[in-house]
Amino acid sequence: MSLTVPPAVPPVSSAVRPPAADLRSALRLPGVRWHRPLVVLAILMVVLAVVSVIGLALDGREVTGLDVWAKPLKFSISTAIYAITLAWLVGQLTRFRRIAWIAGTITMIALTIELVIIAGFAAAGETSHFNVSTPLHTTAWSVMAFSIVVVWGLTLLIAVLLFRNPLGDPARTLAIRAGVIIAFVGMGLAFLMTGPTADQLNDFRGIAGAHTVGTGDGGPGLPILGWSTVAGDLRIPHFVGMHSLQVLPIVAILLELLATRIPRLAGPRARVRLVAIATAAYAAAVALILWQALVGQSIVEPSGPIPIAAGLVALAALTLTAVTVIRARTPQRDATFRP
Repeated sequence: MSLTVPPAVPPVSSAVRPPAADLRSALRLPGVRWHRPLVVLAILMVVLAVVSVIGLALDGREVTGLDVWAKPLKFSISTAIYAITLAWLVGQLTRFRRIAWIAGTITMIALTIELVIIAGFAAAGETSHFNVSTPLHTTAWSVMAFSIVVVWGLTLLIAVLLFRNPLGDPARTLAIRAGVIIAFVGMGLAFLMTGPTADQLNDFRGIAGAHTVGTGDGGPGLPILGWSTVAGDLRIPHFVGMHSLQVLPIVAILLELLATRIPRLAGPRARVRLVAIATAAYAAAVALILWQALVGQSIVEPSGPIPIAAGLVALAALTLTAVTVIRARTPQRDATFRP
């Protein structure tokens, strides 16, 4: 009578381990050292958003054709999202943590200064951006501009630190690094708004810089957002680009959650490729929206080659996504993958 020894079960490589456990570890509060000053800033921005909503309901004043409390509402929501995301990203770092903590703290201070000025001028019923009509307005605008340059530079620093740190799951790593780079570019697009227009130089009235291309600031716009519906608006590519910092990591997290139910996504190869497709599509979208703004087209009325290019980008992204999922390997066949 002979005994047959069953073959040993090979250990599951960490590269193909289902990502659910790593995801829970990365997101749970005890598992990440959240950057507390940035978390505090996010909470303060939620409070400011509530105050702004109350202001919209009770205060009927307008600035440049928009409710006076619309700008504090937009900026508080955007800043809250940015701050909590950055607090999470800093918590992902295992190297250069002190440098990242200092950078995060300075970012918190700079953004707080900007939002105090925005809210203060809103309460006074005056515009804060591009306003150089008096020494006080010029000083406030200069402080805001300096604060944003500081935040922009520190975003680049944190991007470098993210590239110097292991971030666990390869798809999440790509999403975080690509997200912060596109966000850095998106934030930089704000500089396109700071120069005086030809009309402002010909008839200076204390405003130097503009959001819109093809007409003056103000006029018809999307509710709350205020983005022009009759001309190009540089705020849109700035906003979309900046928030890649949230969108791309969310894509990676959703893929990790789907991987618990779809075996083809459990291996890292397919998820890395899907994140790469999402990154390329997002970057192309930012470029197209910037192109649309620069040629003076409203976001709601694209024309000429822009909608054609957008359709081609969407078609390519959907096709590549379908091909990637169909050809995805099971975790066992993907065991040797290294990004």
